Amino acid sequence: MEARSADAIPAGDGWLYEPKWDGFRCLAFRDGDEVFLQSKNGLPLARYFPEIADQIRRLKPDRFVLDGELVIRQGSELSFDALQNRLHPASSRVRKLAKETPATLLVFDLLVDERGKKITELPLGQRRPKLEAFARRFFSKDIRLSKATHQRRVVDGWFSSVGGALDGIIAKRLGRGYLSGDRNGVVKVKKLRTADCVVGGFRYASNARVVGSLLLGLYDRSGKLNHVGFTSGLSAQERKRLLSVLRPLVKGPGFTGVTPGGPSRWSTERSDQWEPLAPKLVVEVSYDHVSDGRFRHGTRLLRFRPDKSPRQCGMDQITVKASASLLRLST
Repeated sequence: MEARSADAIPAGDGWLYEPKWDGFRCLAFRDGDEVFLQSKNGLPLARYFPEIADQIRRLKPDRFVLDGELVIRQGSELSFDALQNRLHPASSRVRKLAKETPATLLVFDLLVDERGKKITELPLGQRRPKLEAFARRFFSKDIRLSKATHQRRVVDGWFSSVGGALDGIIAKRLGRGYLSGDRNGVVKVKKLRTADCVVGGFRYASNARVVGSLLLGLYDRSGKLNHVGFTSGLSAQERKRLLSVLRPLVKGPGFTGVTPGGPSRWSTERSDQWEPLAPKLVVEVSYDHVSDGRFRHGTRLLRFRPDKSPRQCGMDQITVKASASLLRLST
């Protein structure tokens, strides 16, 4: 079941609110000794999270289906990088990580109950009590119930904690059944997060001599400009216009700390093909996630900031700790 994006949390009767976790969506299927963990796009996950497959296999009912989110706690924080590190081709490496940084499955829906009966046609208002009863009877420390509320004051408190572990708020219609691929009964609301960044370089478009993307940088405490991501949502007119603005600023090194094209899971064959710029331009961008000191996805360019000094663009803008204390939103 999918969710559609909205700018505001829906109000009124008929809604159930849940935390939107920053993890891996996971459907967990159990049929006797057979366990299958499935990602949002249908890929198998049990190979990468064997400890969760084992926990599912140990639960008392021998036939059920759960829907939830995988997260990993590291010390006092939740780590998306630790989740991504699990997607490794070597099974020995995966087993080692499973012992060192075990995952937790936060469950928010029950699709097949403990008797093996499919209940997706039931409205959420009936499925949720069944899930809560299932959780009280059977869940373990690593299979946990993600909380839900009907009270707007509670969900507003959750929303104020968005950042890091919590990705936003999910609102679900109590009267709807579980329909795969349907977005009409679920709304997701994210808080807009912005940062002012130095344009430390740019890449040309792959098929034309125009600007393809702006490379973004932030200064660390030692005064080095680190590459933290890119923004590429430019119109054809902007791509041409920006080239005349950027060309006079072409000057190395561009970035003095972490540079584009360094070894990381984000690197591509074009990662080292970029033009360095003198640190003169500042842009404001919006972003969804930060991971390992950089934007996990491309950002959205909001505006140029001629009123902002490049040296005011520090890493502290995106230093968000994914506090594991937010697991209080699960039981």
